[in-house]
Amino acid sequence: MKRIQQGFTLIELMIVVAIVGILAAIALPAYQDYVVRSKMSEPMGAMAACKTSVAEYLSAKTSLPLDAAAAGCPTTPTQYMASLAVATGVITAKTTTLVGASGCTLTLTPSAPADNSIQTWTGSSDCLSKYVPSTFR
Repeated sequence: MKRIQQGFTLIELMIVVAIVGILAAIALPAYQDYVVRSKMSEPMGAMAACKTSVAEYLSAKTSLPLDAAAAGCPTTPTQYMASLAVATGVITAKTTTLVGASGCTLTLTPSAPADNSIQTWTGSSDCLSKYVPSTFR
């Protein structure tokens, strides 16, 4: 009587394990970068809210705010943002070391005010460029 083969051979199983290992070696570093980028979104969100406050302050008082309190920006430290400061309209956020980017600084600088409004914001950062959006590179 002819016996039907059941299951996988050892070679087939070893090939599958090797393929899974190669895919994991490629996927894990990419995943870790995405995790850091998602944590960086917290300070960037606070900066975006502060951009609106600085622009409103400029339109109401015809000058840039000197500090975060005058602008009405939230300065409370959070899990991923160590501090947020405003100095003459320039917004600076420092990340915590929990972000994984070893605690870096994000800065947004407004363009020269024209007609009591800010036309553009220029971002800069000392973080690794793979962790920040293109506006900060």
